[in-house]
Amino acid sequence: MLVLLATVLSVGLAVRLGLWQLDRAAQKEALQSAQQSRSMLPRLDASSLARSAQEAVPQHHRTVRLQGEWIAEHTVYLDNRQMKGRPGFFVVTPLRLGGGGGGGGDAVLVQRGWVPRDMQDRTRLPPVTTPAGTVELSGRIAPPPSRLYEFAGQEAGPIRQNLDIAEFGRAAALNLRPLSVLQTDSGDSGDSANTASDGLLRDWPLPAADVHKHYGYAFQWFALGALMTGLYVWFQLVRPRLRARSATVA
Repeated sequence: MLVLLATVLSVGLAVRLGLWQLDRAAQKEALQSAQQSRSMLPRLDASSLARSAQEAVPQHHRTVRLQGEWIAEHTVYLDNRQMKGRPGFFVVTPLRLGGGGGGGGDAVLVQRGWVPRDMQDRTRLPPVTTPAGTVELSGRIAPPPSRLYEFAGQEAGPIRQNLDIAEFGRAAALNLRPLSVLQTDSGDSGDSANTASDGLLRDWPLPAADVHKHYGYAFQWFALGALMTGLYVWFQLVRPRLRARSATVA
């Protein structure tokens, strides 16, 4: 009886986890569809950027064209970020909106791109070219930079694990919009994301690009449930009967 109870509970858990993975896949497929739909909408400019967190959510994944000036002294290097499987930094610099674009003097955090880490000295900052004066750039509106686990007291200095927009804005005395922009060009005509003159790599993945992973996990859980069911049937039902039949014949 204990074996039966343990098998039922284990199989039930495996099936439940498999269904949960299928649900996660469905959620990400819906998100992917929303991303594609928003990316086809007309491009936004600084005057259209959200000023509150509630307004920002419907703008996520829409394309945007901005004009302004880099605030280079507040550049932050987000550590432990990968691109194409390589460890490095996401370079984040505030852009003061202006140039008649309706920014009103506000700023927005721009995730400018990725640079590799110095494997000999992880505290050494890689050289990044930051143009002075007015620049124009294209990008994709995104939520604030994703958060990674960190120990207390690490939210200072140019190299950081995470970046909270509100706290960073207060510390830098900047009025930051409640979103970020993934830069998709270098601001130079003719430059592509992968050959930018500033040396930054901008091969940004879509957040829902790993849907296949959840289908794989679901298959594993369902397969585990089927295996446990098969083992129970064999060892608890089929094998004892075969042994009893053999003993009777003997």
